[in-house]
Amino acid sequence: MEPLSARGLPRLSWIDTLYSNFNYNTDGYEGDGAEDGKSQDGSETLPYIDESPTMSPQLGVPQGPDGEAVSPTPPEGLPPGGDLEKGLEMKKLVLSGFLASEEIYINQLEALLLPMRPLKATATTSQPVLTIQQIETIFYKIQDIFEIHKEFYDDLLPNIQQWDERVTVGHLFQKLASQLGVYKAFVDNYKVALETAEKCSQANSQFQKISEVKSSSMTTYFKRPNRKQPIDRVTRSTLVLHDLLKHTPKDHPDFPLLQDALRISQNFLSSINEEIDPRRTAVTTPKGEARQLVKDGFLVEVSESSRKLRHVFLFTDLLLCAKMKKTAVGRHQQYECKWYIPLADLTFQTLDDSDSCPSIQVLPEHEIEEMKSKISALKSDIQKEKKAPKGQSRVERLRKKMNEQESWLLLHSPTIPFPYLFLLSSDYERSEWKESIQKLQKKDLQACVLSSVELQVLTSSCFKLRTVHNIPVTSNKDDEETPGLYGFLHVIVHSAKGFKESANLYCTLEVDSFGYFVSKAKTRVFRDTAEPQWNEEFEIELEGSQYLRILCYEKCYDKSMLNKDDNEIVDKIMGKGQVQSSAASPPTAVPCLHLQIKVEFSMKFTSRDLSLKRTPSKKQSGVFGVKINVVTKRERSKVPYIVRQCIEEVEKRGIDEVGIYRISGVATDIQALKLAFDTNTKDILVMLSDMDINAIAGTLKLYFRELPEPLLTDRLYPAFMEGIALADPAAKENCMMHLLRSLPDPNLMTFLTLLEHLKRVAEKEPINKMSLHNLATVFGPTLLRPSESESTKGQHITSASDIWSHDVMAQVQVLLYYLQHPPITFAELKRNTLYFSTDV
Repeated sequence: MEPLSARGLPRLSWIDTLYSNFNYNTDGYEGDGAEDGKSQDGSETLPYIDESPTMSPQLGVPQGPDGEAVSPTPPEGLPPGGDLEKGLEMKKLVLSGFLASEEIYINQLEALLLPMRPLKATATTSQPVLTIQQIETIFYKIQDIFEIHKEFYDDLLPNIQQWDERVTVGHLFQKLASQLGVYKAFVDNYKVALETAEKCSQANSQFQKISEVKSSSMTTYFKRPNRKQPIDRVTRSTLVLHDLLKHTPKDHPDFPLLQDALRISQNFLSSINEEIDPRRTAVTTPKGEARQLVKDGFLVEVSESSRKLRHVFLFTDLLLCAKMKKTAVGRHQQYECKWYIPLADLTFQTLDDSDSCPSIQVLPEHEIEEMKSKISALKSDIQKEKKAPKGQSRVERLRKKMNEQESWLLLHSPTIPFPYLFLLSSDYERSEWKESIQKLQKKDLQACVLSSVELQVLTSSCFKLRTVHNIPVTSNKDDEETPGLYGFLHVIVHSAKGFKESANLYCTLEVDSFGYFVSKAKTRVFRDTAEPQWNEEFEIELEGSQYLRILCYEKCYDKSMLNKDDNEIVDKIMGKGQVQSSAASPPTAVPCLHLQIKVEFSMKFTSRDLSLKRTPSKKQSGVFGVKINVVTKRERSKVPYIVRQCIEEVEKRGIDEVGIYRISGVATDIQALKLAFDTNTKDILVMLSDMDINAIAGTLKLYFRELPEPLLTDRLYPAFMEGIALADPAAKENCMMHLLRSLPDPNLMTFLTLLEHLKRVAEKEPINKMSLHNLATVFGPTLLRPSESESTKGQHITSASDIWSHDVMAQVQVLLYYLQHPPITFAELKRNTLYFSTDV
């Protein structure tokens, strides 16, 4: 019989203790004991997750008999949200208690890591106890969890020690919340890790002896079997955030940061509930077998050359494609199965060069952009109507119309093929589905044929089992939900580690926009290394974005090894992750812990009105922020040298580049080019020839954006806005051409030069995917945005719809008009004007 601990519990080996934190069986999650895992009616519950907690955990500095922290008794009569002094004292008490429990938890994690170090030391010897792979599997993410909590503890401690009303801790909780993916990774690995530990213990007597030995430094952790950690830490920090918000004034800088951290934590706990609650994710077949829902979501199906939005359900043994039935008002909604396929029969085919994907109709880019403009206009109208005395009935009509237009956009924007004629909007999403399916296919699956009754039962269960309830459109969101960020996200991709061997590596960045994700930036390829150091900065424009995704690829250069797959994607995804974009995030490095590898990056948000503000340069000797007539006069040219050189380089080697002018260039490269042009460095041409082409394109955009007044001038701006709105084509042409001739010579010639260039870029649209409308969207606001808009003078932009205003849409339309109706006087102007000068 095993010896008993102080509490009368049998001693556990360190392996048992490590994995008793997550004790899964075929029925789902098992709590601390049988009593904890059942409610009064016998149904299974999740004791460790509370999505909307109303009470705080018992936290505090004193410790109970089992070593856990016990909460101090709060002062009697202290009302919630009382005076500032009492509120601050309560806030400090809550934080002190949580800090004490963090210290205990860190000690427990450190004790868990003790066996790992000697095991790793022997792994590289001639007589290893375990292989490196086995060690990494058994101890998966424990080191990361330890480092996260140790860093949080070290950062929080001095704030409590030097406590006053100015202290802020929200950014620490926000950072902690942004790294929750590591806990999810731990949970996902649990079964494999436990199986590995058990097999190693049975096959290796030396490992079995090590696993049964308990060092004195680990005694605290093994006093009792903790079946809740580390997810319990997330639950506890969520409860603490509730308490901190109760005692933090709403005007305190900590309040929005704590709110954001709470929202992220609650979303995470909710997603864990959905994944492991057997009542929501499993259905029993007539044969008594459990068929579990693994993943579901809305995908676009191509059927008979038309697109249909389907709700797709991935079960443990089959993929089911369904649509919502039309039901009478008040009737229970149900799904209708369109088709299903057993996973045993599902294949990811590799296409030969002679094969080709079925033709997929893709709408012109300008139609997609026009629909975005319409949706933005509707958002603006809805905001205005909400403020009107009797605008509620019109708001509902506008919402219905916006829902139709957003649904249309989601239906037509995806272009990446997926097996069985689905279309997805991003490589990240495609990888998620593929990995989930292939993980299930590694099991011994048998082909299944469902009877009509079985199929009906399974389809009926989809309504209850689904984890994604609505298509991701704005009109389905509550008014209280965040509208996302509008502005610019500055992201620095620092480095990556965790690769087992050298490779050619690069990263891409995706953000969500209008309900789907789009690729916005790409790093250089770092060749033949296992520790790439990019240190590249990007400025990414956000349009209602809430998330940033990062994907790390291995570049394939061997043409004979190209795996076209079903999407002709030849580069292998090595890892991927997603983090919340936040306006309040400090610009600190964030490890992307969702990935199999770890990518270090930083991000900082700047609102659109601040980042696009025109600021004249104090130094008139340069070119950025200096009036265009001053620059051309100094250079004795009608078109600034910087414009000519950037255009020439883009046309030489960037005109075929996918997303030219849309994909962000590396910010540090752009700043280097800016400095070179400002100081008239002699090596500019050498720099241009060596620089990444997206950085050169970004430098050109930056030049126009930093002009002290727009290229089409402040004086003529109102007239351009009125001219583009004219309905009569003849009147519009007459007005727009007259306005063009009214521009000063340097402005006119520079504008016409840029027009010709953009038209040449658009001619390569089949290759570079940049249409005239796409280019107008990029350059329109840059060329026309006034230095101080009369419409926003003295006002503060507060809503997302104000940013994508009618003015911005009109600015795009002005440039698009000139691209589609090139001035007939261009050739004459070019002949009669000093175009280029040899003196620069």
